[in-house]
Amino acid sequence: VQLQASGGGSVQPGGSLRISCVASGSIFSINTMGWYRQAPGKQRELVATIASGGITNYADSVRGRFTIFRDNAKNAVYLQMDSLKLEDTAVYYCNMWIRRWRGSLESNQYWGQGTQVTVSS
Repeated sequence: VQLQASGGGSVQPGGSLRISCVASGSIFSINTMGWYRQAPGKQRELVATIASGGITNYADSVRGRFTIFRDNAKNAVYLQMDSLKLEDTAVYYCNMWIRRWRGSLESNQYWGQGTQVTVSS
């Protein structure tokens, strides 16, 4: 299984970006999908998650500005980022808990390679 993230870039404060992540490989189902980020010199932190049933969870710092959504048919998760701030600058990583086979209830955690989001004036 591989996760491929895309859509990062540079934007001015107040701008918007949408980042995407698609999973490929042997996949039976995907449970929780999420986005994390890591700024220079800081630990990786949770940005948002979305459960298989659609329940979402956001970090306080992005609630009301970011929206996470998923497309199960495409094995994809997206993060719409609006009203971006300088402090949103980071490498964003997608994360998925994937069940690979029908015959096993086990889910494993997978990470994407990261996509850079830079907010600067």
